[in-house]
Amino acid sequence: METHFESVYGPPGDQPEPLSWSQDRRLKFIDFRLRWEGRVNRSDLVEFFNISLPQASVDLSKYTETAPDNLKYDPKAKAYIRTEYFHPIYQRSASKTYLNELLALDAGTMEAASSFVRWSPPMATVPTPGREVDGAVLMLLLNAIREGRMINVQYQTMGKEEATHRILSPHAIAHDGQRWHVRAYCHTRNKFRDFVIARLSTVQVGGQSAIPVAEDQEWHTILMLVLTPHPALPHASRRALEIDYAMTDGRLEVKCRHAMLLYTLIRLGLMYERSVPAVQQIALFNEEEIEPYLRMLGASFEGQQGRLFSGNMGV
Repeated sequence: METHFESVYGPPGDQPEPLSWSQDRRLKFIDFRLRWEGRVNRSDLVEFFNISLPQASVDLSKYTETAPDNLKYDPKAKAYIRTEYFHPIYQRSASKTYLNELLALDAGTMEAASSFVRWSPPMATVPTPGREVDGAVLMLLLNAIREGRMINVQYQTMGKEEATHRILSPHAIAHDGQRWHVRAYCHTRNKFRDFVIARLSTVQVGGQSAIPVAEDQEWHTILMLVLTPHPALPHASRRALEIDYAMTDGRLEVKCRHAMLLYTLIRLGLMYERSVPAVQQIALFNEEEIEPYLRMLGASFEGQQGRLFSGNMGV
């Protein structure tokens, strides 16, 4: 189970010392293909990296010197085959990376030519309506953040028919699981708030902002959410969830910015009361500790604040 990098991949000293950045990438490719596709040969390297056969041989030899038990040459297949003793040596071969790459390929956000994945299993994902972000708007927004400048924008809120003019001092971007937001000081409301980037229009970059980013305490405050299986579930179900979430002693600690708390609780299904433990599945163990921070956020989300799930946890 890949819970700690070094427990799986070993310390950096166990990795080969590449002669260049390009060879380092090729060695990671060999490790990745062996782990997830069970084989790799010189032609794979030649085709993907546009290198010569002799260079591909050098790379395979370099990898074999470091991890001789990871692969063996099969003359019939004319390829190096993953052995039963295979042990990945690069984080690039992590299961999280592989699965995220499959998602990116499926969503079309990564080109097949850029991915180490050659073969992928049949897969399906839950359809998610696209939230488009205008590239020109994003470019200007990033410029303003990088240079510490204010922006003049038209912003479409949920409560008004027409877009309203805002002067913002942006300093960060965030993703709530569905939409991209910009974290900015609103000179109209005189406070730091979140704004959905897709609702920004006619962005104009202005002068330098005098608002210190350090004053956004909600952004800089890190909270620890302690998750646990719902206590009303039977023991077998709780044990399954402990395995599913890689919990330790029935607990999982998740770091969260105060500014992202509401989004995180909604994403985890912990924002509102539910009556069916099998649907809820997990609970917030340190609810009393977190709830005051949620109340502090209430006014910033235009009435979205709800009531934290309370499962009479007793744990």
